[in-house]
Amino acid sequence: MLLKKIISESETINIVGNLNLDITNINSDSRKIKENGLFVAINGFTKNGTDFIPNAIENGAKAIIVEPNTDIDSLNIPENITVISVKNTRKALAYASCEFYDNPSKKLKLIGVTGTKGKTTSTFMIKSILEKHGLNVGLIGSIAVYINDDKIEDTDRTTPESFEIQKHLANMVEKNVDVAIIEVSSQAMKLDRVTGCDFDVSLFTNLTEDHISAKEHPNMEDYFNCKLELIKISKHGVINNDDETVSKIKNMLPNKDIKTFAIDNEADFKVNPNNVIITDSYIDFSYFYNGKEEKVEAAIPGKFSIYNALGAISVCSYFNVTPDEIRDALKDLKVLGRSELVPNKLGLTIMIDYAHTPSSLESILTAVKSYAKGRIICAWGVGGDRDAKKRPIMGEISGRLADYTVLMSDQVRTEDPLKILKEIEVGIIPTGKPYKIVVDRTEGIKYAISIAKPGDIIVIPGLGHDLYLERNGVKYPYDERKVITKLIDDMINSGERKSLN
Repeated sequence: MLLKKIISESETINIVGNLNLDITNINSDSRKIKENGLFVAINGFTKNGTDFIPNAIENGAKAIIVEPNTDIDSLNIPENITVISVKNTRKALAYASCEFYDNPSKKLKLIGVTGTKGKTTSTFMIKSILEKHGLNVGLIGSIAVYINDDKIEDTDRTTPESFEIQKHLANMVEKNVDVAIIEVSSQAMKLDRVTGCDFDVSLFTNLTEDHISAKEHPNMEDYFNCKLELIKISKHGVINNDDETVSKIKNMLPNKDIKTFAIDNEADFKVNPNNVIITDSYIDFSYFYNGKEEKVEAAIPGKFSIYNALGAISVCSYFNVTPDEIRDALKDLKVLGRSELVPNKLGLTIMIDYAHTPSSLESILTAVKSYAKGRIICAWGVGGDRDAKKRPIMGEISGRLADYTVLMSDQVRTEDPLKILKEIEVGIIPTGKPYKIVVDRTEGIKYAISIAKPGDIIVIPGLGHDLYLERNGVKYPYDERKVITKLIDDMINSGERKSLN
């Protein structure tokens, strides 16, 4: 595609060079640029994109997009390379990607899901319901990219970069996908990753404190407003009417078509409080919509799963799904790392979850407490280089709701793991509940298993679907399911524990 067509929607400030170049690839990572590529030099939190221009040119870049204040003369860029300065490089990357891939979001129905908690589970619920309705469905989320049951590739962030999103959407159009679903993080909105996407329906699940740090959001207002933008750019919206902040959106956007769902408050989709069953393996409830009561069962326990199901059902109402299709789709659905029970030879109840915020930790432990017959053993830690204020808060939550806490490393990134755990410990101590610090995650899980008895529930929040541990910029493979299985096999073989099989 010609460069002048690719940049036609971008706010350009200055152009030096030929725009009649045939561009075959776009990227903001110089290492992934190929011959006849367009490199977008974005300034990040720690590095400037202009530093990688020589590498991009060496790899085949014929055109470069730079920030508006870039001193182009100082970069010593060869004369045969076209240089374009733009008002906003991230927006330029997004719009250029839309043009390059021929605006695929306009050729299918697009659903966006945002919120602090429940995004991943909600997207899988929506996907399952729409597939039961007979549609071809694509999903771009924090676990992987899917087209129906086919996993296209694994992902390592909630929302990919804009050029990756457009590439995936274009592939979905080619594969005759009817509806695509995207998990949309607040950072994705802030960093223009979904700019140019044509959203038909968006879901706002809830809002609790998260991602407040120097590299993310300065305060809750900024966090909320970034998520609110998704509703603003969508044709239709779906919101949680039980969430104090989210419920205000309908009044804030009076001209927007918005449907509501709730358990406690009045809503378009309202749970019948007299018909709710929550066990350690499923939820069973009914809801009212347009005067009719419909029954639903889902294989993901916890009150929060009812909210996720209601949100998904509300979104799918725009596609004329039937109550039977909803029931069939949700009954046996399971989502990786979301209240996921790990089968094991000891017959213990071991649950992996992605909970990594105060509200999500409180939700999962409150849910487990409602049906636990024995002790709750919570083995967890928090990620490094993230909001440190939440650490003692989460420590208090674990101390208050769990019977025993094992503190162990999570994604420590560049921080000292013991320092992180000591900051969590500050919140546990006042609760008076027993706890133990075991810095190594595997050893921490092993200790939790070693003290567990039949009837106890081991909850392991944090990693969820993540299949790695990150330390000092390196991601080491780490699948908790395999770790748990091997630890138990070793315990059985050593005679420390006895197998039920």
